[in-house]
Amino acid sequence: MRAKIIFIFIFISLFSLKSITQSSYADDNAKLAALSKQIIEAKSCSVVRANLDEASKLYSQDNKYNDLVDFLNSVLKQKSDCVGQVNYYIALSRYQQLKYLEESQGWDEYFAKGNDYRSQITESSQKALETLSADDPLAVSTRILLWQFHRDQQDTFNEQALNDLVNSLDEYAKNGKDIQIIKSAADKIYSYGEKGKAKEIYRLYVGKITSSALSNEELGNIAAGFLKEGNVDLAETIYDVYIDRITKNLPKDKSVPLLISLAKVFAFSPSSGQDQAGKDMIYAEKIFAKIEGIGGKDSFNEALNYLRALNLEKTKDYPKSRDQYLDFSLKYPESAHNSEAIFKVAVIDTYILHDRKAGNDYFVKLTEQEKLTPQSISALYQLGLLSQWDNDTQKAKAYYNKLIEKANGNFSETVMSAKDRLKEIESSQPLENNLKLFLDLALKDENSQFDMSRVNLSVSPYLAKKDAQVAVNSNSNAGSSGCLQVDLQYAWSADLGSAKPQANMTTFPTSYKDAGTKVVFLVVSSNGTILDRSLDMLDVE
Repeated sequence: MRAKIIFIFIFISLFSLKSITQSSYADDNAKLAALSKQIIEAKSCSVVRANLDEASKLYSQDNKYNDLVDFLNSVLKQKSDCVGQVNYYIALSRYQQLKYLEESQGWDEYFAKGNDYRSQITESSQKALETLSADDPLAVSTRILLWQFHRDQQDTFNEQALNDLVNSLDEYAKNGKDIQIIKSAADKIYSYGEKGKAKEIYRLYVGKITSSALSNEELGNIAAGFLKEGNVDLAETIYDVYIDRITKNLPKDKSVPLLISLAKVFAFSPSSGQDQAGKDMIYAEKIFAKIEGIGGKDSFNEALNYLRALNLEKTKDYPKSRDQYLDFSLKYPESAHNSEAIFKVAVIDTYILHDRKAGNDYFVKLTEQEKLTPQSISALYQLGLLSQWDNDTQKAKAYYNKLIEKANGNFSETVMSAKDRLKEIESSQPLENNLKLFLDLALKDENSQFDMSRVNLSVSPYLAKKDAQVAVNSNSNAGSSGCLQVDLQYAWSADLGSAKPQANMTTFPTSYKDAGTKVVFLVVSSNGTILDRSLDMLDVE
């Protein structure tokens, strides 16, 4: 009895499924019949196109491309005045069919009919282009399709098809009404890695947008939308026009706040950790400079001054960053970031700009501050380190001992480093090898060629919590070595936190127990030959 009930249930289910399927097919057939009637009775090719688009979607959803081409050929016989529109959809159908056969691995049909389908794509595309006007968006769509086809095939017509597409867009931009087709073409070209050509087309698109009667707010919203999509280049191109408009047409008290908000969008975000998507620190500085040019330095409050200095630091524009940090420290002596700013000025002067005297003065200035901070403790360590490198061991010992005394049981990581250096002095041992190697490259005049241009070091997040994981990453431009693989060695030193990275490690995780500004040193070499050095800083709160 139970088996009989199950059999009846399955039979009813299959019957119901068959009924639903038949009903669905009937609905689609009814829609296609209605579309066919509307196409035949259409008074314009734009109406024909709209109905062809709908019919194409109905057939394509079930991958019935052969049936779709049959339908389109029947339309072609009855609507000879719209052959351009119909031929475009024939070409599109065969292109989609080839893609479907590749994805579904329908190789029997693919190899048996593939050449016929390819011929139809090119022939139907050419027929469409012969009848469609240059200002018809479908002509552009045809050029996009034809280029995609040749690009996918990697054939000899690929480059010419791309040039034809770009030229057709130039022509279309003069009188074409649907500007979205220009963006669609640029997006497609960009997705294939043709960034140079894509930028040309994006400029056409921006030209069409900005020549329209859009308000400043609408223009800004369009740019923000592209930034959200991840298209930073296009967003910035439109923002350039937006910035030009508001700075020319709005008074200072209106334009400066808008520019500040925009600069914050692109500026480095300490709270974002590794995720700096959509950020362009160089573009942010461009806006900061515009703000200063319009409203002067008084346009920057404490937070914005600090953000600008930090943003410049993360672009590796150390000279400008150094000047911004210095201005910040003078303008906001009571700021919570004051010690950090002075410490970074000292590090940049000493280890990057080869101005050891200035760096030394700022390290000393920190140690003389009444308030004890992590940076003032680190400054004592740096002064001891530099004295030890100078072989002035008495002076070095004095700095290290003063550090330990002032730390008073705190700042354990810096204290431990100071004690390691004291052990070296007391046992007449040289500085730790990796540390000495970096200092030699950074401080000796004869090593000025090691300017940090061939080794990039990054630490993320730059604003870290105590005991939280931090990622230290490096990459090097080792140049060409013929057929041989370049064997690089990495000499890590300075504030490495909990990690003890080996010489073969390009990246490693670490963490820090104490708050403060941490400095990571790196020297990269290959078979005993120095490639370059680098450093990076992070702040632990």
